[in-house]
Amino acid sequence: MQLADILHINNCKAVRSSLSSTPDPETDLVNMNGPKHKFCTKLSSTYLRKWWITIVVAAALIIGGIVVACEFTVLIDAVVDRMVALRPGAKTFGWWAKPPVEPRISLYIYNVTNADDFLSNGSKAIVDEVGPYVYSETWEKVNIVENDNGTLSYNLRKIYSFREDLSVGPEDDVVIVPNIPMLSATSQSKHAARFLRLAMASIMDILKIKPFVQVSVGQLLWGYEDPLLKLAKDVVPKEQKLPYEEFGLLYGKNGTSSDRVTVNTGVDDIRTYGVIDNFNGRTHLPHWTTDACNTLAGTDGSIFPPHIDHDRILHVYDKDLCRLLPLVFEKEVMTSNEVPGYRFTPPEWVFADVDSHPDNMCFCPAGKPSCSPNGLFNVSLCQYDSPIMLSFPHFYLADESLRTQVEGISPPMKEKHQFFFDVQPKMGTTLRVRARIQINLAVSQVFDIKQVANFPDIIFPILWFEEGIDNLPDEVTDLMRFAEQVPPKIRVALIVGLCTLGVILLLLSTFCLIRNSHRQSTLHLEGSNYLATAQVDMNKKQNKDNQPARY
Repeated sequence: MQLADILHINNCKAVRSSLSSTPDPETDLVNMNGPKHKFCTKLSSTYLRKWWITIVVAAALIIGGIVVACEFTVLIDAVVDRMVALRPGAKTFGWWAKPPVEPRISLYIYNVTNADDFLSNGSKAIVDEVGPYVYSETWEKVNIVENDNGTLSYNLRKIYSFREDLSVGPEDDVVIVPNIPMLSATSQSKHAARFLRLAMASIMDILKIKPFVQVSVGQLLWGYEDPLLKLAKDVVPKEQKLPYEEFGLLYGKNGTSSDRVTVNTGVDDIRTYGVIDNFNGRTHLPHWTTDACNTLAGTDGSIFPPHIDHDRILHVYDKDLCRLLPLVFEKEVMTSNEVPGYRFTPPEWVFADVDSHPDNMCFCPAGKPSCSPNGLFNVSLCQYDSPIMLSFPHFYLADESLRTQVEGISPPMKEKHQFFFDVQPKMGTTLRVRARIQINLAVSQVFDIKQVANFPDIIFPILWFEEGIDNLPDEVTDLMRFAEQVPPKIRVALIVGLCTLGVILLLLSTFCLIRNSHRQSTLHLEGSNYLATAQVDMNKKQNKDNQPARY
């Protein structure tokens, strides 16, 4: 209350006091209806109006607290959406184009130790897991073009550098593994005309091709000259030739990929952030029997649409997987940088047989006989019809019989062999990855080809690898930690501050109004009694004056 108001109220009190001390009722009646009394009434009205305004302000503060409680998260989500969307020149765009991380790939090779016994005596194959052989990677998206429909197109450049300091030995280490080009050719010829199989046997005899090869680790991965591929180059029609002259499991991958990938930026619709729009011009794969199984609507695994909850199913596409890989929530995790995340893993049914999971029937293009055994996925349609089967390492989540077809493979362990992504749910950024896959060869016995006549029908493991990242740089994790921790604290502070201030003002103004109302009632009652008494006295005086004088 201002000083002037206090002085005016004191003046009103003085007027009221003077009215009480005035003995003349007529004078009192004049004073109660005079200009000073009207001024006091007006002042009292102004005083009350201020407290009513205070009540309105208090109510507004409380309502503001409720609005913050309900809508503050929406506002923060909108800020995050704008921040993560792929806009050229933005910091997040730079991180996406050239990730500030050092991914690594560790490879473990199944070295066959009894190849001759296996072929000659029908003994069970014995393998010795050799590894890891570690390569550091640098990733960069090049030839980036911004399209008019809210997408970006690019080529991916991957550079591998051998890390002997993290490996069990040099790339020159020698291993014995199945001859994949040869066994692929013989398995494919199983249902061909007999004379073709006999001709193939003669060619292999002349070229001295054997079911197992002795190569270095570097050759197995990056390529070696294979006589069958060299022959195919000369005799196969141009339109049917393979796009490589050497064989290697990672052949042609050390450099810039020719695959053109187009992804959504998320600027127009954050729900499509990072999702593939087309791959080499295709919006769907051509291999499987339904659109749902052919869809490419997933990300490359580095980013996902933000605001992820436990019920969300994430999807990752990699050309070598030959399909979209679903990932489901497993548990909440905390990184070494204290950034909370969600762990997503492939569901147990992802490589299940059709008896266990009928929806996987769409991955059997030639009907049920072409379906993979439980725990395997046939990628031959993406590998030039080579009978390549993918599984998780050590046949994790697969039938036990697959692992025991050979000796030397220990039982799978979830901690060492599980495939998972740790994702920051607020921003949709991948925190930690362990993409673990095993490459197997499905060999078919062909009696007419003497070189493999004793090679039984078997799923033969070749190697398994673990590709991923351990952590992100502090610059990235600091932003994630801020986005995860600070907004909720600001929200709570605003809710508590606004509501507390509003309640205090409301209680104070209510108390003052009640107190003032009581005071006004008292003053009104005193004034009414005084006026009534004055009126009675006046009436008595008038009656006395009107009476005739007695002499």
